[in-house]
Amino acid sequence: MSESEGDRLSNDLPRKRTRAEAGLDSQESNSTLMRPPINQKKPASCIQAPFSDEQSAIDERERTDYSLRITKELAASGSSPRPIRVYSDGVYDMFHSGHARQLMQAKNVFPNVYLIVGVASDDDVHSLKGKTVCSENERYEALRHCRYVDEVFRACPWVITKDFLKLHKIDFVAHDDLPYGGTCSEDIYKPIKDMGMFVTTQRTEGISTSDVVARIVRDYDLYVRRNLARGYTAKDLNVGYFKEKTYLLQNKVDKVKLKAKSYQAKGRDLVQNLEQKSNDLMTRWEEKSRDFIGNFLLLFSRDGKINQLWQEGKGKIKQAISPQSSPIHEDDFLYDPPNLKMPRFDDTEAAGSGYYNGRRRTTL
Repeated sequence: MSESEGDRLSNDLPRKRTRAEAGLDSQESNSTLMRPPINQKKPASCIQAPFSDEQSAIDERERTDYSLRITKELAASGSSPRPIRVYSDGVYDMFHSGHARQLMQAKNVFPNVYLIVGVASDDDVHSLKGKTVCSENERYEALRHCRYVDEVFRACPWVITKDFLKLHKIDFVAHDDLPYGGTCSEDIYKPIKDMGMFVTTQRTEGISTSDVVARIVRDYDLYVRRNLARGYTAKDLNVGYFKEKTYLLQNKVDKVKLKAKSYQAKGRDLVQNLEQKSNDLMTRWEEKSRDFIGNFLLLFSRDGKINQLWQEGKGKIKQAISPQSSPIHEDDFLYDPPNLKMPRFDDTEAAGSGYYNGRRRTTL
């Protein structure tokens, strides 16, 4: 029997492995056992995204082998040999949920995406698009703290060129599909689309920087009054003297109205409480009145106790006033009746001869 056949037969035999054979005693095996499962999510990053000119971003760019061209099919398959560098640019003024959702789509357009976000400078935006609310530094910082962003490129070019893509080793550009006009073109992303390096993201309906500004302009008076109440001066808000006094007066009127509403609500609650208490009182009174009427009827009705006592007392009174009459027949006596005849003396007769003091004695 050859050695290979012996090994095969020994492997077929079931037996318990030792800790050394299982590799449980080695430090490397212990570290392997302590590794999290492959499908376990990585913990969220607790650091802000670097700028493109910082060393960590430069090191990441230098590690990228841009000679390996990544097609959409290869990127979508998830078998790319390196991270896919996706670039998305914009103004990102007053960073809101619509911006975050667009960046989330760009981050998840392919597996293993390294997302670079370009933010336009104030000079380009003010000259080509209009006044911004946030400064460029505020917009840069807002993007650095978005969880989907891996790198921020400050003062990005308004129009993306081939040299820019090659310099930063960008594989794809992510943006919504609507034509975005420039000074020399109706759609500045058309060259990118022609090269097959454009991936589409969807806009979030109902939320944009223009919508937020429109809300502020529509309720301008309310926001001015709000900030004046919070301590801002008329100069801070670019408001005239008379306008400031008007707003302050309106704030005082609103406070009075608010107090009146609170008092009205309290009065309404008080009335409701009184109604509830009166209803409870009436309910208890009805219950007590029913008990009182029942007890009254038990006492004073025809068959009540008072009437019974009265009848008994009336009988006793009658018996006391009119006692029982004496018997009038002799047969009613149980013994012989006495002699009721008594001698009567007349004045003309003497006592010894039938007369007493001159009166004649007669028999009754």
